Amino acid sequence: MAIVGAGPAGTACALALRQSGLRVALLDKAQFPRDKVCGDAVPGQAFKALRRLDPAFVEQLWQLQPRDDVRDSRLVAPSGASLTLQWKLPSFNSPRETFDAALLELVRTHSDTTILENTILKGLHIDAECVHLHLAEGAELTCQVVVGCDGANSVVGRKLLPAPLDRAHHCAGVRAYYENVAGASSGTTEFFLSSDYLAGYVWLFPVGAGRYNVGLGMLSEIVSAHKVDLKETLTRVLATHPELAGRFAQARPLGPIVGFGLPLGGGRERLISGGRFMLCGDAASLIDPLQGHGIDTAIQSGILAGAQAAACFKQQDFSAEFMQQYDAQVAHKIGRKLAKSYRLMRFLSNKAWLVNAAVRLARVPGLKPWVQRAIG
Repeated sequence: MAIVGAGPAGTACALALRQSGLRVALLDKAQFPRDKVCGDAVPGQAFKALRRLDPAFVEQLWQLQPRDDVRDSRLVAPSGASLTLQWKLPSFNSPRETFDAALLELVRTHSDTTILENTILKGLHIDAECVHLHLAEGAELTCQVVVGCDGANSVVGRKLLPAPLDRAHHCAGVRAYYENVAGASSGTTEFFLSSDYLAGYVWLFPVGAGRYNVGLGMLSEIVSAHKVDLKETLTRVLATHPELAGRFAQARPLGPIVGFGLPLGGGRERLISGGRFMLCGDAASLIDPLQGHGIDTAIQSGILAGAQAAACFKQQDFSAEFMQQYDAQVAHKIGRKLAKSYRLMRFLSNKAWLVNAAVRLARVPGLKPWVQRAIG
């Protein structure tokens, strides 16, 4: 079988199949380590899922450098009032260039997966017998099952389950790296909400070695309707925001502001599988609509896809009907939470007064745990 994309979803799928006895190929268009535009936050649920596969995987990841171990998050409301929330599950921030390379090294070390870097998938088609992957320069690879873990612009998804961009369930984001940011604390991620971009936020995440991932994400339907230039908006916010302007006065950018797309989960039910194929992670639109993270759901879906693939080979059933077990598992274990997050995001997206009130009320003894449960 073939896994397309060696990010968190693809590597998790390969690790889930390490004892299956199947011949597995893991393809990626890049040579690792490679950059991936992202917020660089690795939620605790990602480690929880990997720990179920093997605690040693998590222990190895916690040796990564650079990284910043996250203990809490600071939420700044449009009013300027702030609230700090402590997280129960251990998590860290690390540049994707570092984190994804470490995941791929786990696959090299703990499985017999054939890893094919610098391998570009141009297209594919499925017949009654197998999947034909059309690679660059006329090469072809055949397999019994293909798992599309190739991100928001998934070739597998576009070819097998094409769908128009749904801006109501898509976020546009930009990010840049900075150093010398005043008042930033190791161990604390920061989120800044504004009445100008409530269906999104500005983030400030320490990623280790004195560097900070700084970005802005916004619902794509708002970006389109108001013709928002996200790069210009982020630059302006860092220069004019009442709290951020002073903190970034002497900050030094470490590269350009770059953009990326985030297909959000929690929308209308959609197929993420069919005869001989499955989609995972961003390719399956599994990004959390409220907090914007997707590494955890990518890993979770990759593990579920690995289990489904093993079941297909055991039963020798590669039909779309049998693959629906995967869709059901993703809906049950991931989709329900994403739907809740999406409803809450939409409810709050035009209610600055309510966000301000929630932060104010959360400072009242006894109410803070309720707020933490609501957003996390």
